[in-house]
Amino acid sequence: MAVSDRLRRLRSITDTEGHTSDVDDHSREEHLTDAVARGVQGGFVATLMMTAFRLPLLRSLPPSANFWSQYVADGEPDDHPIAGLALHLLYGVGSGAIFGGLFSLYTAGRSIEPEGRGLVWGSIYGMVLSAFGVQVMLHALLDIRLEADELALFHAGHLVYGLSLGAWVGSRTEGVENPDREYEYDTGN
Repeated sequence: MAVSDRLRRLRSITDTEGHTSDVDDHSREEHLTDAVARGVQGGFVATLMMTAFRLPLLRSLPPSANFWSQYVADGEPDDHPIAGLALHLLYGVGSGAIFGGLFSLYTAGRSIEPEGRGLVWGSIYGMVLSAFGVQVMLHALLDIRLEADELALFHAGHLVYGLSLGAWVGSRTEGVENPDREYEYDTGN
């Protein structure tokens, strides 16, 4: 379904009797603002988790420190640990905000379980960010080529980011209940 269709679905809410009423612009803006706020929060938490995962394994600062030392200040990346980590956090929070908005558009009017969808879409989003990071940030902007083991850990770190972000946003997004869905419970018998 196209983004424009999702926006139209977001503009209307179906009440319990099946009647549809238009949602005013303020409600749509508020819904999107809430979704972006969830993404910002999730991006913050997910970046902390990714950084905690990668720092002890790679024993180096994120590539944002290289970016800082090459484009903003002189010196080596290790000369700017605070700026490198702050920029990395800024990237993560900004990416989280984008994910929050996109996930809100995806879930608008759908009968879904957002927690599970959050994990799936978060992991995909994390891998897309990782591919972008390698091709654009590392190769094109910084002229950095990672060794195979470093590249694997780079991707694993972004998978941790995506899973954490998706879990955060999905667990805080209200799903639409599907009355036609049958639930099966494992009773242990």
